Amino acid sequence: MLESTGTTAYANGQMLAAREGGIGLITFNQPEKRNAMSMEMWLGLGEILTEYEADDTLSVVVLSGAGDKAFVSGADISQFAKHRNSADSQKEYDRITGIGRQKLHSFSKPIIAKIRGFCMGGGLAVAMATDIRIGTPDSQFGIPAARLSIAYAPSSVRNLIDLVGPAHARMILYTARRIDGLEAERIGLINQCVPVDELDNTVMGIARAIAENAPLSVRASKLTIAEMLKDESQRDMAAIKAISDTCFNSADFKEGRTAFMEKRRPVFTGR
Repeated sequence: MLESTGTTAYANGQMLAAREGGIGLITFNQPEKRNAMSMEMWLGLGEILTEYEADDTLSVVVLSGAGDKAFVSGADISQFAKHRNSADSQKEYDRITGIGRQKLHSFSKPIIAKIRGFCMGGGLAVAMATDIRIGTPDSQFGIPAARLSIAYAPSSVRNLIDLVGPAHARMILYTARRIDGLEAERIGLINQCVPVDELDNTVMGIARAIAENAPLSVRASKLTIAEMLKDESQRDMAAIKAISDTCFNSADFKEGRTAFMEKRRPVFTGR
């Protein structure tokens, strides 16, 4: 488990938040349901990300699932009968859960998904919305929408295509089959597949490396990558130019140059 202090509960304890140095830790905490995402969990995730966005001491966030059975196994199907039983109720479900989804997709700091066990459907959509995904050989990835007569969200389909290409996206969506961590790494769905006993150290090593770098530069990279993935006509080049100027005008840029000349590790402040 990741060592942390000051854990705070959200969504009636179904979401947990903690901090370790410059790293924010978020845990999906419904292990009895393999961390299936309830509406309340989406709202809790949005609350946590809002706080972490405003916290200048945090440079990167790690998402993980409680226990060893799942990252997020999908949406909480027990809520479908009440909240997703028609097109109209689906719209209301999308509106409520969309609050957390929007926070996840617009979060300006890097997010790492630490994946062990099931990462299915809506859980895979969560993972694909992060910046870096690290899994294990026993992880299970898939999109069972075709077995439930559900249309997978266009934004998630686009993320899937961006990661694995249209050929693998078709195979995953049409067959609704599961793939393991090794196959997920091979097709580009996750960045790295590591042994279970190396998962925590690998994820935290990446997180610490990010936290040690200049926050403004990392944010600039995240924004630029996101914009360049858009169609050329939709790219916000002004935003890219503005954050580039911010980097070059920052105290951190001066600190980086000075530390290089003095052959020491830079101390960045995000300003």
